[in-house]
Amino acid sequence: MEKERGDFKAIIKYAGAFIAWIVGSGFATGQEILQFFTSYGYASYGAVLINMVGFVFLGQKLLVKGYEHKGEAKFDHYRFYCGKWAGAVYSRLVPATLLLVMTVLITASGATLSEYYGVNSSIGSATMAILVLCAYLTGFENLVRIVSKIGPVIVVFAIAVGAATVIHDLANFSEISDYEKVLAPSQVAPGWAASGALYLSLNFLCGCTYFTALGKTAKSRSDAKWGALLGTAALVLVIAIMNTAILLNAGDAASLSVPTLFLSKKISPLLGTSFSVVLMLGMFSSSSAIMWSFCNQFFTEGTWKNRLFAVATAAFSFVAGLFFSFRELVGIVYPFIGYLGLVFTVCVIFRHNRT
Repeated sequence: MEKERGDFKAIIKYAGAFIAWIVGSGFATGQEILQFFTSYGYASYGAVLINMVGFVFLGQKLLVKGYEHKGEAKFDHYRFYCGKWAGAVYSRLVPATLLLVMTVLITASGATLSEYYGVNSSIGSATMAILVLCAYLTGFENLVRIVSKIGPVIVVFAIAVGAATVIHDLANFSEISDYEKVLAPSQVAPGWAASGALYLSLNFLCGCTYFTALGKTAKSRSDAKWGALLGTAALVLVIAIMNTAILLNAGDAASLSVPTLFLSKKISPLLGTSFSVVLMLGMFSSSSAIMWSFCNQFFTEGTWKNRLFAVATAAFSFVAGLFFSFRELVGIVYPFIGYLGLVFTVCVIFRHNRT
């Protein structure tokens, strides 16, 4: 009989792996938070609330559904949620969006090294592409073990940097409205509510395959459910804190590719250096998860075709990122995928309300 409370170590592992998908380049650098949340000023907290509710519902539903279908090797979650025709469209569409996100993630590593250390951005991107490829070739189980340990580390650092910044600059809170003109160019949607919904759909459209596969590895329903809920709680806390920290420093941070590095370096040069390493780990964890989700939709994991395809994917992501800046890619690719994911998100909610 399944244990109701679940296994604590397993819950921590799944929470870490859940977090690892979200805290990639855009999130960990602060660029994602800046564009989808902070750019709306005080109203950004409304977008945070939308994501808190959405993550709590969708996160645990997708992992639990993966657990329930763990015996089905060819379980198609897109058709399950959206029906035969719409599901077929998403099954073909999502791989393309994953490749776009992979390009953003790889490019982010170059932007981080360039902005903080002055290293040529192409070197950073190429290094990340190689590391992600190596991690993918170890297999999904080993991948989960790796990224599940990285996610919590990023959360701890982000909370520390954000909390220290908020405490130090809290007096600026009443001046946030003065930053409206500086923040407005970073907005990705007509209003804060639309932006919050786009961020939610962005993460779950791209992450559906990964979250479902993660749920399939769980030994109990409780492990999957509580792992997702714990991961959600940590993520929303980080979003709220980092959003506030960037808001309080919007005059300086709004124009940067990596706002979180600015905040950490402002507290301490040593912390800035440490956080730059953590940022690279965040990019690595999300890139690795996306690589798995993308490549396994075309060829069976472990085959020579799959491995060759993974090499081509890493190479494409690196080369494609040479033509756009990280900031441009986040502002174009992420909102586009968010709009595509709105229908899918509605389908997931509707399906679960019927069952």
